Amino acid sequence: MTTLASRAQLRASFIRWALFIVPAIVLLGFLAGQLAGTGEGDPWFAALAKPDFYPDAQLFPIVWGILYVMMGLAFALVCSAWGAKGRGIAIVAFIVQFALNLAWTPLFFGQHEITYALYLIAALNVMILITMILFARVRKLAAVLLIPYLAWSIFAGYLNYEIQQMNPEADGADTTGAVQRIDL
Repeated sequence: MTTLASRAQLRASFIRWALFIVPAIVLLGFLAGQLAGTGEGDPWFAALAKPDFYPDAQLFPIVWGILYVMMGLAFALVCSAWGAKGRGIAIVAFIVQFALNLAWTPLFFGQHEITYALYLIAALNVMILITMILFARVRKLAAVLLIPYLAWSIFAGYLNYEIQQMNPEADGADTTGAVQRIDL
């Protein structure tokens, strides 16, 4: 016998990982959006000037839902690749890029830091690319599954840039309604 596990055992391992990882990633992405108060319901965001190519607001949760599922499947493919060279560093890279992904929403929507969010999304795009390279060394399909995520994130970065250019006065705006803000 030349293999450690049969194809059925490998498939079962992937399914177990996917059944845990995909819902966890979708849930974390959903919670990040909900906690930051994203979308057109936010008065600060609704007041921002947006570029003509800004997509319909209803498209964002659909696209992100699909992307989070694809990210989860890609991550499960790598996690289930026991013994694969580079698996550990690929997992770390995914966790770092996912943390950056989750941090963007509260930074942009919660803190209204458009410029810092732009820097963050630039770092995120670099980390997605690094993650894809590392995933390709473990499982090529895992890297392929991240291509739409990278494309959407680059588009989101461009949207972030355009919104920043069109709304310099809104960057870091305090919309708490406080008469006076005291920083300690």
